[in-house]
Amino acid sequence: MSDFATIDTPEAVTTAENAAVPTSVLGAPDLMISSAEVFGIRTDMQVPAYSIRTEHVPDIDPSYKFDEDTTRAILAGFAFNRRVMVQGFHGTGKSSHIEQIAARLNWPCVRINLDSHVSRIDLIGKDAIVLKDGKQITEFREGLLPWCLQHPCALIFDEYDAGRPDVMFVIQRVLEAEGHLTLLDQNRVIRPNPAFRLFATANTVGLGDTTGLYHGTQQINQGQMDRWNIVATLNYLPLEQEVGIVTSKLKIPAEDKDATTLVERMVALANLTRSGFMAGDISTVMSPRAVIAWAENNRIFNDVAFSFRLTFLNKCDEAERGIVAEYYQRCFNTSPLA
Repeated sequence: MSDFATIDTPEAVTTAENAAVPTSVLGAPDLMISSAEVFGIRTDMQVPAYSIRTEHVPDIDPSYKFDEDTTRAILAGFAFNRRVMVQGFHGTGKSSHIEQIAARLNWPCVRINLDSHVSRIDLIGKDAIVLKDGKQITEFREGLLPWCLQHPCALIFDEYDAGRPDVMFVIQRVLEAEGHLTLLDQNRVIRPNPAFRLFATANTVGLGDTTGLYHGTQQINQGQMDRWNIVATLNYLPLEQEVGIVTSKLKIPAEDKDATTLVERMVALANLTRSGFMAGDISTVMSPRAVIAWAENNRIFNDVAFSFRLTFLNKCDEAERGIVAEYYQRCFNTSPLA
């Protein structure tokens, strides 16, 4: 069970420096920025933003590459208070996409992973024993959902399709644009801050796991799915875009042709695993996250085949490793087992 509800304020739950400006000082966004200029996408959308960075604003990753369609969907969520879900395969950067947009808008952002152990009281809050004037008393401590709702904050529910049914019904009322949250224990009705935004990421689209890749996901009530105003899909990108993401992440200069060619072969191999999975030949796929990890491991070991075994091959079913080794042979003209 989460300890968030026992902490005096969610401001204490932060990775930022202690000297960071608290989120509570913010009011309404005080800037309007051009999406085309900041994110390099073809749109004339103007998006509200903040002029100061507070403690819950994510760090900017200057090497991050934005997918145009997904970026437009997420920006609509920030600009027009739309509830946005980003669905797609694992390792495609769904959560980081939202975070990196929030980072450039200076918009505070909190992520909650809806694993099967997150309960209703973790989100809403619970009674806790505290010490006041030398006496132990019981006080209600708000969870992160009421706190986020009352602050200018983008709340991201990760692994939304893995949430427990009782938790999902707590979220359902908040999904409406002006959705209030009723705290029955406190006889309170919380009205959302005008700058509160709600996002979610999921591997499935609420219909359960049809691929066999995502054990533990649930079917989502269609009445709740209907409340998500925008559902964007972020799946595996074309080879050129994925190569650009990997080279940018590893800060490989464009003039380093050898390193770029190596990354192209890595991504080509990843695409072969995805095609093999779709054809039913293998049951494990290499995500963009795994490609980046492979490239990073290769920098450590300076051995492409050894790094590949450590990063991906050893995760595969033993009966399928021969097929995956064949994919490697096609891309690198050598066996990864040599």
